[in-house]
Amino acid sequence: MPGSAIHVVGAGLAGLAAAVRLADGSREIILHEAARQAGGRCRSYHDAQLGMTIDNGNHLLLSGNVSARNFLAAIGGAEEMQGPDDAEFSFVDLASMQRWVVRPNAGPLPWWIFSAHRRTPGSRWSDHLALLRLLLPGGDRPIAEVMRCEGALYERLWRPFLLAALNTEPKEGSRRLAAAVVRETLAKGGVACRPLVAAHGLSAAFIEPALRHLAARGAQIRFDHRLKKIIFSQDRIDALDFGEETTPLGPQDHVILAVPPNVARELLPELETPESFRAIVNAHFKIPPPADLPPVLGVINGTVEWIFAFPDRISITISGADRLLDVPREELAQSLWAEVVRAAHIEKPLPPWQIIKEKRATFAATVAENTRRPDAATAYANLTLAGDWTATGLPATIEGAIRSGDLAADLVARSRR
Repeated sequence: MPGSAIHVVGAGLAGLAAAVRLADGSREIILHEAARQAGGRCRSYHDAQLGMTIDNGNHLLLSGNVSARNFLAAIGGAEEMQGPDDAEFSFVDLASMQRWVVRPNAGPLPWWIFSAHRRTPGSRWSDHLALLRLLLPGGDRPIAEVMRCEGALYERLWRPFLLAALNTEPKEGSRRLAAAVVRETLAKGGVACRPLVAAHGLSAAFIEPALRHLAARGAQIRFDHRLKKIIFSQDRIDALDFGEETTPLGPQDHVILAVPPNVARELLPELETPESFRAIVNAHFKIPPPADLPPVLGVINGTVEWIFAFPDRISITISGADRLLDVPREELAQSLWAEVVRAAHIEKPLPPWQIIKEKRATFAATVAENTRRPDAATAYANLTLAGDWTATGLPATIEGAIRSGDLAADLVARSRR
């Protein structure tokens, strides 16, 4: 309605997605962000130690991530995502130094599993059928109770894929969350499995275009604007307290709370949210990658799990990395670089490096934690939640974050109609 406003609190991907979806010119959009920049856990920054711009974490999209790709198309960031024309995933096993490429065929009928040149070495076509058990109807259970979590195919393909998606050891991960990822990617064939990387950084693809999109549509963006308290009046939010100022809400105003779960719980003490989290460790090495290094390389039998080749650096990602949080940074950099040297055929000493340890990167994608995720709708008529930790049906991924923002925006739009 004319004169009413939608306040989006939090300018991570969930908040940006909600704001973009609602910014059609008919509504006043006000985006509040506690930090001095947008993006949350998905952004780029200039690292003084390396003297270059890096991402605070390495993120990989798959072509089947429809919500993320629609978001990128809407803001003009789609061309920033680069990847092969067909689905292919390169791997190296550091124990045997064997190398291979998994190549799913484009269509949903998986004939690629019958080709020894397309599937994982040491696996049989029949081994792939185990993944179907994730998709069977029934209640949620740990993955280890549903499918066999051992053998060449599991160690060389299913575990790396599921660990990257869940950021939780797959054996203890939620069958329901894993099945949701499989249905939207692998089950649809290679057309939904092409790996896509933000070649020029996450901010260039996701954040800067979103901010330009919002500014062009008249949205107000307020950085360094931390919400201190929510003031309630019966079943509605009456005002937002930012410390130095309090913003009263009109009868048609709405709030989308798109902040991390611990912040949401401080503002809404009665809110149930996930309580257990998993770490991710990323390392960046300032060295041009070898010409023959694939854009993304999976590593088996190493601490390193994925190697990303950017034009000016080599970056690595380790999921479920709680065990590495107390390892001294210098020791960790040396050991990770030693694995990169072997995997990438590099004969050079440790280059300038940066280690980023994200202790609470995602909620633990277990059965118990999945049940603690709240719905987007709340008991308050003018308050909606967004965030990858809300009940999106997906693990805490870029796709899940953007989908949560879309869901929150759609709920707001319907309520206002």
